[in-house]
Amino acid sequence: MPVPDHDADERIVWQGDYITAKTRGRWEYVGRPRNIRAAVILAVDDDDHVLLVEQYRVPLGQYCLELPAGLIGDEDGRGDEDPLVAAGRELEEETGYRAAVLEDLGCFWSSPGMVSESFTLVRARDLAKVGAGGGVGEENITVHRVPLADIRSFIDAKRADGCGIDVRMLLLLGQNILGGE
Repeated sequence: MPVPDHDADERIVWQGDYITAKTRGRWEYVGRPRNIRAAVILAVDDDDHVLLVEQYRVPLGQYCLELPAGLIGDEDGRGDEDPLVAAGRELEEETGYRAAVLEDLGCFWSSPGMVSESFTLVRARDLAKVGAGGGVGEENITVHRVPLADIRSFIDAKRADGCGIDVRMLLLLGQNILGGE
């Protein structure tokens, strides 16, 4: 079965430091230049609390509740950075926690109809508080340590307060959505 636009030439319409806008046939999409990708961290401590971050996201025009995450290979000399190394660094920068164990749960695609970006999902275990977190520079990240048992009500309250909710929160809501507790 033929795939429309599969063999069409890819054309870069615009490229910045972190985003590239492209066309291929009738498709318009964005991606990351220079093999930049992302690491998303699912960090649950021994007391069954999950670490979440909240930060202002310019494309949304509002704060957004997310799993800790960061770019891999975005700085000079880090083009071939290991996803687990990046995940450990980002977890500590954003949340102030360090993980003794980082597990690669695989590569996933953010929004495949519009974005060619992939991310590695990483599970962080054996967490120790080593700093304040909050990110680097002007990230101004707020860290939340939320009991998994209360995650639905926490997310609902954040949404009611006008906070955007990242799609990856579905990882934490999965059982509730499917009817389990």
